[in-house]
Amino acid sequence: MRPIPQRIAEELSVRPEQVIATIEMLNEGSTVPFIARYRKEKTGGLDDTQLRTLEERLRYLTELEERRASVLDSIREQEKLTPELEAQINEADTKTRLEDLYLPYKKKRRTKAQIAREAGLEPLADGLFNDPTLDPETEAAKFVDAEKGVEDTKAALDGARQILMERFAEDADLVAKLRDHLWNEGEITATVVEGKQAEGAKFSDYFEHSEKIKTCPSHRALALFRGRNEDILQLKLTLGKEDEDRPRSQPGRAEIMIAAHVGIADKGRAADKWLLDTVRWAWRVKLSLSIELDLFGTLRDSAEEGAIKVFADNLKDLLLAAPAGQKATMGLDPGVRTGVKVAVVDATGKLVDTATVYPFQPRNDVEGALNTLAALAARHKIELIAIGNGTFSRETDELAGQLLKRFPALKATKVIVNEAGASVYSASQFAAEEFPDLDVSLRGAASIARRLQDPLAELVKIEPKSIGVGQYQHDVSETKLARSLDAVVEDCVNGVGVDLNTASIPLLTRVAGLTETLARNIVSYRDSNGAFQSRADLKKVERLGPKAFEQCAGFLRIRGAQNPLDASAVHPEAYPLVEKISAKASKPLATLIGDSAFIKTLRAEDFADDTFGVPTIRDILAELDKPGRDPRPEFKTAKFADGVNEIKDLRTGMKLEGTVTNVTNFGAFVDIGVHQDGLVHISQLADKFVEDPRQVVKAGQIVSVTVMEVDAPRKRIGLSMKSAPDYEAVREKRSDNRGQAPRGGHGGRPQHTSGGGNRGNASGNSGGDGGAMAAALKAAMERRK
Repeated sequence: MRPIPQRIAEELSVRPEQVIATIEMLNEGSTVPFIARYRKEKTGGLDDTQLRTLEERLRYLTELEERRASVLDSIREQEKLTPELEAQINEADTKTRLEDLYLPYKKKRRTKAQIAREAGLEPLADGLFNDPTLDPETEAAKFVDAEKGVEDTKAALDGARQILMERFAEDADLVAKLRDHLWNEGEITATVVEGKQAEGAKFSDYFEHSEKIKTCPSHRALALFRGRNEDILQLKLTLGKEDEDRPRSQPGRAEIMIAAHVGIADKGRAADKWLLDTVRWAWRVKLSLSIELDLFGTLRDSAEEGAIKVFADNLKDLLLAAPAGQKATMGLDPGVRTGVKVAVVDATGKLVDTATVYPFQPRNDVEGALNTLAALAARHKIELIAIGNGTFSRETDELAGQLLKRFPALKATKVIVNEAGASVYSASQFAAEEFPDLDVSLRGAASIARRLQDPLAELVKIEPKSIGVGQYQHDVSETKLARSLDAVVEDCVNGVGVDLNTASIPLLTRVAGLTETLARNIVSYRDSNGAFQSRADLKKVERLGPKAFEQCAGFLRIRGAQNPLDASAVHPEAYPLVEKISAKASKPLATLIGDSAFIKTLRAEDFADDTFGVPTIRDILAELDKPGRDPRPEFKTAKFADGVNEIKDLRTGMKLEGTVTNVTNFGAFVDIGVHQDGLVHISQLADKFVEDPRQVVKAGQIVSVTVMEVDAPRKRIGLSMKSAPDYEAVREKRSDNRGQAPRGGHGGRPQHTSGGGNRGNASGNSGGDGGAMAAALKAAMERRK
C-alpha cells in the first residue's frame, strides 16, 4: 500500500513533499488559514481549498489505516491470517473493500450456514460444488442424521445450500464486481406506499419514478430518501425493466455474473440445476439486499457531499457579502400584533436605544410609529435603516419610506436584510450574555441592524446550519455538515481579518489558533486594560501561549496602532523583513506603506532569504501596497418595486430587481420582496448553457429578473434572468413538473428553502415538495439536452 502522503499527492496532483510538510504542520497544531497564508514556502503554495481537501483525505486515510490494523489483529487472533489474505488487506484502498475482505471473519450471530457446518454438512456442499456429476439426492442421503438435526435429504441439501450461499456472499472479489456492475447499470426505482397517495402528495412526482443510480443528482436522491423515511415511498435497486420483467425461471444478469465467477454452468450434469438454484437464492436472499444497502449508502454519501457543498458555497458568499460599514443603524424587526421591534446601534455596533411601535393591526398607530422612529433617528444620527425580511417586511419597508419622505433631513438609506437565523441568535446563550436585560425580540432587531453593518461579524454568532442557505441540511450527516461549515466560517473570518479591539467572543473564536476560552480571555483583558495598543500585548493575555500567538496574530488587526503593520495582514514574525525592505529602500515605514507606485518597483527576489521565500515576500509587498484591505465587494442594495408587496401583486412579464438568497444545483432563489422567493431555474439563468448555477450567481448578489409564471395557491414563482425569455415555452408544462418549496420557518421567520431537480422534491426546512420551477421550459430543456 502506498504511503498516505503519496496517495494524497497523487489525488491532488502535487508533490509528496508538499503533502508531507503540510501534514507535519497540521500535526503540530497549525491551522489551515495560517498554513495557507504564512507557510507558502513549506507547502509549495497550496491554497486553502487544496489544504481543506488534504485535511479531509488525511482524516479518511488515517481512519482507514487504523481500521486496517484492527482487522489484521482480529483475523490474526483467529489464526486465519494467510500471507495472501494479509496482502489483499494491505492493498485495500477503501473502507468498503476492507470490510468486504473482513466479512468472512467478522464476529456475527449464529447463521444457518454455521448451523449446517456444525451438523457436518460442509463436505456435502464441497462435494456437489467440486463435482457437479454427483447426484444431489444420493449424496445428501449419506448425511441424514436426526441427532444432528438433519431429518432427511431435503434438510441436508438446504444446509449445504446455506453454506455455499454464505460463501458466495462473502467472496470480496465477487461482491466488488457485482457492486460495480449495479452502480454503473442499476436503477433506483420509487413507488408510492399503498394508501399514502394523499398524505404524500408532495412526493407525487416520485410515485412512479426510475433513473440510473449512478447519475441521480444529489437533490433528487435526498428527496427520494426523505420520502422513504416518511413512509411515503418504497425504494429498490433494479437492473432495468427488461431484467425485472424476465420470466422467473430465467437467470438475471446478476445471477449470470455470480455463476460465471464461481464456475457454475448448466452442462446437463446431475448437480447443475441444484447449483444454479443455489446461485439464484444467493443473489435474491443474500447479495441483492446487501448490495442494495451498500449502493443506497454510496448514493446517500454522494448526495450528502453535494448538499453540503451547496450549503458551504452559499454560506461563504453570505459571510463575504459586502458590509455597509461603520454607520449608525436602526434595525426594524417586523411584527403585526406584537409590534415592530426597533433597535438602534452606533457605528461600532453598540446597542444605544430600543423601542416597539405598532403601525399595523390591531392598533394601526402609524403616526405614533413615525414620530417614535423619527425621534430615534434624529437623536442617534441614523444613516441606515435595516429591515428584516420576515412577515410584514414590505409593509415595514413602506413605513420606513414614509419616514424618510416626511422627514427628509434624516438622510438615511433603508435596506431590507435577510434575517434568516436571527431568531436562533436571539434565543442563544451568547445573546443572553450580550443583552441580559433585553427582550428576545429586541435582540433580533439589534442583530438585523448589525448584520447590515457587517454580515460576517454578526453571522458568526449563529450556528452555521441555522442561517438557512442550504439544500436538504436536515437530511445530511450533522457531523460532516458542521465540520464543513465550520471550515468555511474559519476561512472567511481569517480571510477578512478581525479588529482586535471591537471583535465579539464568537468572532474571535473563529480566528486561527483561538479557542472560546482564549477569546473570552482576550475580551476580559480588553475590558480590564482598555484597547490593545499592539499585537505584542496579546502575549499578556492569560493562557495565550507562543503557538496560539503564532497562529492568530496575523489575522488580528489594531486600527491606529503605533506600528502601522499591526493594522495589516503582515505577520509579526515578518516585521524585521519589512524593516529591512524599508531600510534598503531608504523610505520610512510610514511613507512606504500605501506608496503603490514605489512598491511596484520592488522585486521580491531581492529580499528573499532562508526564512522568507519569494511567495511570502510578494504577499508582504501586496499588503504594504494596500494594508488591511477588505476583500469583500462594495456595498449595494436591491430596489424592490413599489406596489409589489405580495405574490398576488405579481404579473407575468414584470421586470424586477432582487437579491439571490440561495443557490442550488438546479437554480437560484431570489427575494423580490413578496415574502416568497422566486426560482430562476438553471435553464433560465443565462442566454447560454449553464452547467453550474454558481458560474452565474451567488448568494447575496443583486440581480434583475423577469416574472415568468406565478402560482399563488402553491406559492410558486418562476423567474428568468435571460435577456429574451421564451413565454411560449413557459406555457408548455413539463410532465415532470418542477415545484418550489414555500418559504416558512420557525417563529414566522423566513427560512429560505430549496428543493430541486427534474422531478421536484421535498426540500429545505419546510419538508415540502421542493422542486425547481413549476413551469420549467420544455423547449429550453430540449436545447440543454
